[in-house]
Amino acid sequence: MKITLGFGDKEQEVRIPDKNIQEVLAPNQIVHGLSGDSEVQRALINPIGSQRLKEIVKPGEKIAIVTSDITRPMPTNIVMPLLLEELKQAGVDENDVTLVFALGSHRKHTVEEKKKLAGIDIYTRIRCVDSNPEDCIRLGVTAHGTPVNITRAVAEADRRICLGNIEYHYFAGYSGGAKAIMPGVSTREAIQSNHSLMVNPNACVGNITANPLRKDIEEAAELCGIDFILNVVLDEHKKIIYACAGDAVKAHREGCKFLDKIYRKKIQKRSDIVIVSQGGAPKDLNLYQTQKALDNAKHAVKDGGTIILVGSCREGMGEKNFEQWMLEAKKPQELIERIRKDFRLGGHKAAAIALVLERAEIYLVSELKADFVRSIFMKPYDTVQDAFEAALHKHGKDASVIVMPYGGSTLPQAEF
Repeated sequence: MKITLGFGDKEQEVRIPDKNIQEVLAPNQIVHGLSGDSEVQRALINPIGSQRLKEIVKPGEKIAIVTSDITRPMPTNIVMPLLLEELKQAGVDENDVTLVFALGSHRKHTVEEKKKLAGIDIYTRIRCVDSNPEDCIRLGVTAHGTPVNITRAVAEADRRICLGNIEYHYFAGYSGGAKAIMPGVSTREAIQSNHSLMVNPNACVGNITANPLRKDIEEAAELCGIDFILNVVLDEHKKIIYACAGDAVKAHREGCKFLDKIYRKKIQKRSDIVIVSQGGAPKDLNLYQTQKALDNAKHAVKDGGTIILVGSCREGMGEKNFEQWMLEAKKPQELIERIRKDFRLGGHKAAAIALVLERAEIYLVSELKADFVRSIFMKPYDTVQDAFEAALHKHGKDASVIVMPYGGSTLPQAEF
């Protein structure tokens, strides 16, 4: 079988003997009606747990629309014209609207990246800015002690609209919803406090009802205030197949249910080898983002198995602390011990990788230099084919293989 995997803006192919393939975890096929901007329009007209947006906002109000940054596949350029039309029907002046790119702890955008995200037309019509962690307003503190420090453009707005795409998240349960506020437009101090809850066993992928970290996120968002959300679920080609709008919690939960129908995959058993890709750009821009596919793949691999992680990582590690922690450790176990004693944002990703390394070997197919990859406890390969052949040699000619072409979106569940 020949399988094509996303790799940056390109693709890589791997040929696997049919006898070895246990399963290719493609999205479940479900019947859905509309797609693209038609589906977004349907969601805006039929909000969940909320009035229509045009009935909420008033002329003269300052409106902040918070959306994802360049590391996320959220199609902001598609939904923004529809949102602005809804606001126009309410009598809102476009000069009162600001589109805020939620950076969280990520780097700033270039002007060209902002134009790409917003779309040229929208970029020229309204104010488009990055969130600024250096210019925030304290709006309160959660029960956990997380400071609700929100970027000024959002904190001072009269109305806040949050956009996002819903995927599985390895400790928040799912992306989307209130995550646009926390960590999206928060300070590093706030993000670190919130993310420190990831050590709780209930802060895990696919769990949202009893997840203390998600609860803290939504408490922070409640202190800030979200008037309306518009979230989407994308197919494997990054096309909108579902949209949910309205209340920040109720609408988000409906989106999570839809995601489960498509991307929660039952497997009969774990395999010797798991080949996993983030699906290409922008999700594999750096290792900080590519790690999300790795964390989902750990649910499909046997103890002592091999995960072949496929991601361009053309911008390197993606976060200073993450890189520093990985390079300072002499063995993976040190990272796990370190995060338990002294939680640090960025270091949490290093510890997450170390937890996978306790159970499986990681072969990394990327654009990173080979010596660097070895220094962070992984084996480097230029092609998926080379990595697969090495893994097959290690596990034997009868080794079982699971392939996850869209690893960041796919949650394997072993039936045992």
